[in-house]
Amino acid sequence: MEIISKEFVIKGSSDRDILIDISFKKNNLPKEIIIFSHGFKGFKDWGAFNYISKFFAKNNYVFLKFNFSHNGTTVNHPCEFNDLDAFSKNNFCKELDDLNLVLNWIFECDVFKKEVDFKKIILFGHSRGGAISILKSAEDNRLSKIISWSAPSNLLSRLPVKEKVEVWKKTNVAYVYNGRTKQNMPINFQFYLNCINNSNRINLELAIKEIKIPILIVHGDNDPTVLVDQAYDFKNWNDKVDLKIIENADHVFGVSHPQCFDNIPTHLNDALDVTLKFLKQ
Repeated sequence: MEIISKEFVIKGSSDRDILIDISFKKNNLPKEIIIFSHGFKGFKDWGAFNYISKFFAKNNYVFLKFNFSHNGTTVNHPCEFNDLDAFSKNNFCKELDDLNLVLNWIFECDVFKKEVDFKKIILFGHSRGGAISILKSAEDNRLSKIISWSAPSNLLSRLPVKEKVEVWKKTNVAYVYNGRTKQNMPINFQFYLNCINNSNRINLELAIKEIKIPILIVHGDNDPTVLVDQAYDFKNWNDKVDLKIIENADHVFGVSHPQCFDNIPTHLNDALDVTLKFLKQ
């Protein structure tokens, strides 16, 4: 059966656009819907994310992925960081609010109502998007399962030391280098303030201890970006977590951007296999 793909634009945080795409088999049968959140310096079409979308659509899920409103891309240029002003104003709470707006929109949209089982909504995220998915699951009772790939267990641990915070405060901007695009990407001091003022809301230990629905944590034991120890944190905080470690896998399971699909990375296939098994339990 043919996979249908549709694109939508909705309003996100600070009235900025969120670009959404949805893939599914159009058979007028209600299916579980997976909502995917990309990570830091990421976007919905990065690397293998379109391949992943089609993979789950072929397995009879509705797969929705979106660009966070302040991720630095625009509707007209969804794969380029051409709005660094928006990027500088992003923070974890805006991403949580964006995800909430996407969830609300699903219930309001008439386009695919016959295709979605609204009692089976799954959050899925990679890296920072996995952390956002976990946090959102602790504050929303509309969800049925959570899947997190390569997520950090502490969002405050990478904030700079006091001396660097003072410099950041004076200049109002710090920069993170994007090795792929060769851009210095700005982060305004509001990010630090948002973290400090919302430390409980973005506390992953508190969140995962509160979650009652099934949780899958997938992590590579050769991840240089988020060490595998952080995956074990989630298991230690909630022994009901289903933890799957992919041997020798890195942070992105062998994927790069742009991705050549002549040979799908073995570690990506491994991650997809354990994720599909979890979903079908």
